[in-house]
Amino acid sequence: MAEVYIRVAEEENEEPMEIPSEDDGTILLSTVAAQFPGACGLRFRSPVSQCMRGVRLVEGILHAPENGWGNNVYVVNYPKDNKRKMDEIDASSAVKMKRGDMKTSDLIVLGLPWKTSEQDLKDYFSTFGEVIMVQIKRDAKTGNSKGFGFVRFTEYDAQEKVVTQRHMIDGRWCDCKLPNSKQGPDEPLRSRKVFVGRCTEDMTTDDLRQFFMQYGDVTDVFIPKPFRAFAFVTFADDQVAQSLCGEDLIVKGVSVHISNAEPKHGNRQFDRAARFGNDPNSDCFLSV
Repeated sequence: MAEVYIRVAEEENEEPMEIPSEDDGTILLSTVAAQFPGACGLRFRSPVSQCMRGVRLVEGILHAPENGWGNNVYVVNYPKDNKRKMDEIDASSAVKMKRGDMKTSDLIVLGLPWKTSEQDLKDYFSTFGEVIMVQIKRDAKTGNSKGFGFVRFTEYDAQEKVVTQRHMIDGRWCDCKLPNSKQGPDEPLRSRKVFVGRCTEDMTTDDLRQFFMQYGDVTDVFIPKPFRAFAFVTFADDQVAQSLCGEDLIVKGVSVHISNAEPKHGNRQFDRAARFGNDPNSDCFLSV
């Protein structure tokens, strides 16, 4: 019998492709599987009953129906488990494609050691994916690092992986986050002001300003009078402020504790904080 081609599709309504038969008119299951991986048989819709009929399979050989292969479109059969796995793979691929279309953003890297260079930063983050930009913010006058910088990746997957964990860079834990300008509209703005507890009387506003400038631009330092053993420091960037919350830092040889400076009862009471006595953990503050 001359070689013929039969029309085969993965689904009944899809465009079929032609599969060659053997010299005896049969079709090898392996021939079908070469085009449709995982295939275990064929079926077709009977022109008489309009029901789906299976094609006889014997030892890996598919035999033509009684009236020959004809012009029917034959649909591929898959094992149920295999079909489910293929559907899961397709869904996973769709998610990856969608994620691949998402654009990356500049990420802010907080808490960088002063010695870290842009090359150090690039070398570290290149382990997560291709880096297209790194920048360390420096003081315009001295050229010294301000303790934070920016990084941007080519792939969104690399960006997502980086923002979900902390990073040990040059012996120091650093955080990598989306800047506020990249956050969604439903995310609340975070305070740029931190509460500095356990201060001593010999600490001046200049002392605190000089110390905290190593982390970022400081816009204000306030020490209540009379002295209450705490102070407030306001940064230009709320990300810098939030990165310090919960830290114990050494200022003039004294361990001070940094926490969120949000008042429990609303911002209008914020300026009255100094009236609540010597306790730096007074009820007027919410410490994080």
